[in-house]
Amino acid sequence: MNKYIGFKCSLCGEEYQPGQVEYSCPVDGGNLDVILDLDRIRKEFSPDTVISTQDQSLWRYLPLLPVDDPGGIATPLRAAGMTPVFSLDRLARHIGINRLWLKDESRNPTASFKDRASAVVVARARQEDAKIVVTASTGNAGAALAGMAAAVGQEAVIFAPRTAPAAKVAQLLVFGAKVILVDGNYDQAFDLSTQAAEEFGWYCRNTGYNPFTAEGKKTAAYEIWEWMSTSLHPQSNSELLNIFVSVGDGNIISGIHKGFKDLLALGWLEHMPRLFGVQAQGSAAIANAFFAGDERIIPVSAQTLADSISVDLPRDGVRAVRAARQTGGQYILVSDQEILDSIPVLGASGIFAEPAGATAYAGLVKALQQGLIQPHEPVLVLNTGSGLKDVRAAMQAVPEALVIEPTLQALKRVLQ
Repeated sequence: MNKYIGFKCSLCGEEYQPGQVEYSCPVDGGNLDVILDLDRIRKEFSPDTVISTQDQSLWRYLPLLPVDDPGGIATPLRAAGMTPVFSLDRLARHIGINRLWLKDESRNPTASFKDRASAVVVARARQEDAKIVVTASTGNAGAALAGMAAAVGQEAVIFAPRTAPAAKVAQLLVFGAKVILVDGNYDQAFDLSTQAAEEFGWYCRNTGYNPFTAEGKKTAAYEIWEWMSTSLHPQSNSELLNIFVSVGDGNIISGIHKGFKDLLALGWLEHMPRLFGVQAQGSAAIANAFFAGDERIIPVSAQTLADSISVDLPRDGVRAVRAARQTGGQYILVSDQEILDSIPVLGASGIFAEPAGATAYAGLVKALQQGLIQPHEPVLVLNTGSGLKDVRAAMQAVPEALVIEPTLQALKRVLQ
């Protein structure tokens, strides 16, 4: 029996039964929200029964996911999620706040947040007996799909911009996906992938297009909820947690919002955290809509070194605007230089973040400067991916390594 009862368009509100639609609303093209069978979940499960499982992956929340158990207990598909939350006390003192944590998504099997969506989409594809799963990606989503698909023998086709970082392209190829580099940007790769899916009958994973991507990404909210109940200081229970998330196409922040909304609707969450979306100044379509006070997403010509969040036309922009607005959060814009500066700052705490991950921390610093949060408020920053994904950007953020002759005298000279 399905744990979901249908879909609801995020724009017009039209509802559909399972099987009536697959990707987006046929009336206006709006993103679809999966409607969980909340009554059934309440009757059959409780917070205790969900979190008491021994499964240390996102699949511990299977009762709240609209897919079946994917099987394969010992595969990387079963290792996505349950990423650690680190307390960054020294960094908190440095920037003048009391409590700062970082949830490190680089610990996922392919080293990015995108494993969550890909794991759930691959599970869905197997239910649908899909022969091939396709996606467009600047690298991380494609690597996640390629890795999760390889874990269970699922064929995958990845369209990526020709300019995607070499390390990300290497992951796609190593995992055995069919990789097609497009001589264009992410948006053009996205459009081509959806056309190919329709033409060849492939199952399309595309972010902000396939409604099950948000269902995978919402699992981060479930993990934060579980962490909040056990790890926040008791005096913080009545305070709102401030969560900082980098935003490109909008699907991560909207997925996290969806997860918290699920928990509120079930009565398992008392207070909705505040969600802060952080965009690069050169890729600010969603932030622009937020600042304008409406939901019209006007495309931009994206230019930022943070390739993971470089998007002309965000595919989940409306829900991303609502994620901040409906939780009392904000959008924040940061420069590429502020992003680069944040990479070694996080590195000094033992976190190697790719530019998109460092963007969230850069947004926190700016939020403090602008008075959007106060020093006593608890903060969680989301690092969405490993710095090894984009070594070229990392090298721009730090001084060059010293080169010396292999003598003690030469070493003494540089140490002085």
